[in-house]
Order: sequence, then structure tokens, then C-alpha cells
Amino acid sequence: MHLKTEDLIRLEIDFDSGLIPPPYSHTFKLKIGFGKNFLDTTLDLMYTDREELTAEEIFDEGFTEDDDFHFHGEVPKVWEEPLKSLYSKSKWSNNKVTEDGGIRVLAKDRHGKISRTVPLNQQEWQLFTQDYIQAIYESSKKERPLQIQYLIREKDRETHIQLTMKFLLRKVEVNTNGKIQEADWEATKELLSFVFLPDYDYEKAKEQKPKNQGQFIECGDGYWHEMGKGVINIDDSFDAVAKIKAGFQKIS
Repeated sequence: MHLKTEDLIRLEIDFDSGLIPPPYSHTFKLKIGFGKNFLDTTLDLMYTDREELTAEEIFDEGFTEDDDFHFHGEVPKVWEEPLKSLYSKSKWSNNKVTEDGGIRVLAKDRHGKISRTVPLNQQEWQLFTQDYIQAIYESSKKERPLQIQYLIREKDRETHIQLTMKFLLRKVEVNTNGKIQEADWEATKELLSFVFLPDYDYEKAKEQKPKNQGQFIECGDGYWHEMGKGVINIDDSFDAVAKIKAGFQKIS
């Protein structure tokens, strides 16, 4: 049953990563309440099935022995319309989430009606909740806004772009050679999806800002990679490197 979007007062989103092995396997529950000047939000994120792993095996994958996370607080109202829009356009199934994992949604409206369903557009819901959790991480100071730097060095010209993704506010700040402007959220999200597609060769990366001609990217970890040399397409059928170049040229 699809409740009327304008009557919604609460959504609960449950996720299970399914067959993904530990230490990556996890579950989370998001409880989001509407009706205030903010979204009253609770997040419980738990990593699962780590009992048979040693601490060293967990550390080697970039985790710690205590990665579970709990949050209860306010998320800005700017997230309400996109979330309700996603709910409104979704198609639903009454089937249970399979062993492959996925998302299921509980909705409650002002009349006391409750709907428990599984969205058919799983990927959209998973991507949305990833962004929402990133907003929570910013709110709780667990993580800072994502910053990506892009450098275009030509013979007689240098363009330095710093892209700051403020998930909490759903805003993108672009600093181009000291000039700051706001970029489109959805368009920049698409650019980010290209940024994390290629293979990054850290043996060719530099910790200092490059001084030679070329195009370079730094993804927030302090390492500069040269496009086409240290950043290489994984899939020959899709030129992510060209998409990245074109995207940064456009926003500069």
C-alpha cells in the first residue's frame, strides 16, 4: 500500500547488505520523522558476522574493531522534499528482502495507517540513504565535508578547482582560483560517480601539488593523480576519465 506523500509523518528504512562478506557486511535502520523544522533522525548502523575474523584481518581492510554507529539528532529540512519525492515515485513489492539483501521501508501517516513494503528501485534508495548517512556523519562531526581538488596546468595558465560537497546542506561549493560559487547538487553528484570509477595508481601519485603540465586530481587523501597516467579506465567500453575531465572543465 502506497500512503499519500502529503500525509506522511514517519519513514523507517531498514537495510541489510546480504551476501557481502565481513568486515564489510552490515545492517542499518533509519528512523525519520517529519512535521518539524528539521527531520528528527535516528540511525543505528551495525557491522555483522565478524566473529571469525581476527583484529588484524579487520584492520587490513581499513576498519576497526568497533565501527558500529548510533545517532539521534536533527537533519536539515532540505532533505525532506527529495526523500518524499523518492517515496512518491517508487513502485513497491510486498515480497520480503532476499538473501541478497536490500532495503525495506515502513511508512506511517497522520491517520495512523502503516505500510511495510520493499521498493523495486533498490539502487535509488540505497544511493539516497548513503548520501543521507553522509549528512549524518557531517552533523555528528564523524566526518568532514568531502573535498576534491582538480588542477589544470597549461603552458601559460593554471586553473585550480576545489570542490566541497556539503551533504548536510545538500550544497556544492566550487572554489576556482579563489572565486567561490555554488554548483548544481545533482549534476555534481553525477560527476562524483565518475570520479570513483577508474583505477588510481598510487605508485605514480604525488603528495605535492604538481608543477608540470597536465590535468590532476586529488580525492581528499592528499595524493595527486595525473589523469590518463595515474587515473586509468577499468572498463574499455566507458571512458570515465574523459567524463571527469569534461565535468571539471564545465564547473570551472
